Amino acid sequence: MMQLSQSQVQKLSQELRLTPQQILQSTILQLTTLALESRVTQELEQNPVLEEVEPEYPEESTEPASEKESNEKDEIDWDSILPHNDDYEPKQEYDHNVKQGRYVQPSPRGLVDHLFEQVKLMNFDEIEEKIASEIIWNIDDRGYLTVPIENIAYGLGAPDQKALNVLRQIQQFDPPGIGARDLNECLLIQLKQIPNSEDAAIIVRDFFDDFANKRFAIIMKTIGWNQERMHSAKEMIIRLNPRPGTSLTSAEPRYIVPDLTVEKIDGEFIVEVNDSRVPELHISSAYVDMVSNGSTTTADAKAYLKKKIDSAKWFIQAIQQRRMTMIRVMKAIIAKQREFFEDTQKPLKPMILKDIAEEVNMDISTISRVTNGKYVQLMSGIYELKYFFNEGMKDGDGEEVSTRIIKEKLKEIVEAENKQRPYSDDQLAKLLKKEGFPVARRTVAKYREQLKISVARLRRNI
Repeated sequence: MMQLSQSQVQKLSQELRLTPQQILQSTILQLTTLALESRVTQELEQNPVLEEVEPEYPEESTEPASEKESNEKDEIDWDSILPHNDDYEPKQEYDHNVKQGRYVQPSPRGLVDHLFEQVKLMNFDEIEEKIASEIIWNIDDRGYLTVPIENIAYGLGAPDQKALNVLRQIQQFDPPGIGARDLNECLLIQLKQIPNSEDAAIIVRDFFDDFANKRFAIIMKTIGWNQERMHSAKEMIIRLNPRPGTSLTSAEPRYIVPDLTVEKIDGEFIVEVNDSRVPELHISSAYVDMVSNGSTTTADAKAYLKKKIDSAKWFIQAIQQRRMTMIRVMKAIIAKQREFFEDTQKPLKPMILKDIAEEVNMDISTISRVTNGKYVQLMSGIYELKYFFNEGMKDGDGEEVSTRIIKEKLKEIVEAENKQRPYSDDQLAKLLKKEGFPVARRTVAKYREQLKISVARLRRNI
């Protein structure tokens, strides 16, 4: 009996391969409005057959009727290039004079300029000025010196002690604590400028780890302080600024531009994609003619243009698909959270990505791309789409409630607790159960971490 060799054995397997169109659609779908604007600009620069649609202005036609009819016959049949889609919705126009994003105003002047102004007031010699300049350029946005002072001295051929002396003088500049090499030094610099701060300096210098972990009893027992003295020193320390540079660090404005807008008109919620700043695109008819009718065009040039036209067609389709998908998903969210959209003071219902995926018959990963990092503008403000999703659990009466409500109740309990005897996770679980939310201790720990609430030991006060 003839046997097949290993190389002749056929294997049957399934393998998922995404087409270039699918990859492009997934990429475009997850872009925010600002990112999409940038991507369109990039695509216009890289693909010569892609053009921005010029806005049309109504004007009187001066050409004879016969010429108009001739031009109409010569127009490109775009249906043969871009498949007709009955679900396509045109872009909505918005007033560009209306501010649609929230932004953070940058600081009036930078930290570096502020420090150099103070250097001018110092009686530094030439080498000291070079050291000071090198130090300032190596101070980060937080206000900390990021390189060893010995390295600065070595690079300038200066004595270590001379560089250290310049650093000590810069550390007396405004803002207090600037130029420190670590948090401990930053706080000690600030305390030196505060009268009657000896007790606080002792804690920072000798018991910083115990203080950071709120082991106040150990500190008081070790140095023989009473509770009043410990409390006074603690209050002075917590008023210090651990990041002195942030108050003067210049920053670019950070915008939040809503990707969707929702308005209630005649009892119905109207969803619009806020992409009016994204230019409309089309494929250049001149390049299409070169491919279809250009007898003088070489085969290589035609192949190149065909590839670029296909790429442009996919790109335009991906933008259209993004717009339609976002609207479908947003409408599904509104349908699930109708009570909240009617009155944003009402709590959200439990809802996960899978609920919307099943509603719009899409994959969960698609819903994740649509909602990740995107925002919607309501009458009451701007909300991240992820805000509307939350897990649910049943309360004591068997009704489903949002975990967001449980987290809010947990936060209230922690804020109202006795800081000298903060609740453990077990105690918090029992208190939540009394409020009608039967949750396990490990669930409390998970919610506490999500709320960035420390464990009981670190919440303890004097």
